[in-house]
Amino acid sequence: MKNALDEARILVLGAQVLLGFQYRAFFEKGYEKLGPAERALELGALLALLFTLGALFLPPARHRIVERGRDTARFHHFTMTVMRVVLLPFAVGLSFDLAIAGNRIAGPWAGAASGAIAFVAALALWYGHFFRTDRQEEEEPEDAVEDTPLEHRIVEVLTETRILLPGVQALLGFQLAMVLMETFPQLSRGVQLVHLGSLGFVALATIVLMSPPAYHRIVERGRDTERFHAFASRMLLLALALLGPGFAGDLYVVLRRAKYDGAALPVSLLTLLTFYSAWFGAMLILRRRRSGALRSRSA
Repeated sequence: MKNALDEARILVLGAQVLLGFQYRAFFEKGYEKLGPAERALELGALLALLFTLGALFLPPARHRIVERGRDTARFHHFTMTVMRVVLLPFAVGLSFDLAIAGNRIAGPWAGAASGAIAFVAALALWYGHFFRTDRQEEEEPEDAVEDTPLEHRIVEVLTETRILLPGVQALLGFQLAMVLMETFPQLSRGVQLVHLGSLGFVALATIVLMSPPAYHRIVERGRDTERFHAFASRMLLLALALLGPGFAGDLYVVLRRAKYDGAALPVSLLTLLTFYSAWFGAMLILRRRRSGALRSRSA
């Protein structure tokens, strides 16, 4: 199970650099020189990477809410499915960025070729393995539940915290640098205040994600306890709750900067609703169904 979470963390580390660039690109001076198609690609890449990160945060949310930190075959299958799905939007975002870079350097044909080559290479290397005849098939039933020792559960909740942290770092770095850019004063006062609110949410999420190590060292003196596991789980879920407005708020700022004034508010609210529905709503429904099924079996 830890290997699956570590692999998800690798994907987040890859996406965080691009996400920070995507947010920042809209406030660079060169953005004004982009044509309509290039601006659309920039926005498409940003949305693709937001989808990627939002989906990669699903396994930690499910593990805490539905499985309550236990290792189950169902959770392992879910994590693998998420990682298979998110590779596609990540490939889309990367290819869009390379298409823009190629176009700026060598013209439209080079841009199209750069994006297409990157997309095809990503699909071949990431999804081509499904066509192998010697790949391992799933044998474990989905309802299998492992007896997960406390120390393993603590390692996993800390690993899941590290899954969230890179995405938070990428956004927080952009948010702090953004106020120093020459284009920031061009935003209206209201949009600047939205950015300040988003910055506050993400900064709080960073503080929350860094609180389990402090708690573990100071309160528990480094010992693995159920109390620490519960605290770390709550902090992870609280950080997710704070990240939703942080991501959505600065998406609103970016859309206003890109002159999509009419779409800025509904798209941002829809993004926030999607994040909360996926991270919390769907997981709470799954937990309720799981609890009902267990009660039916015991009866």
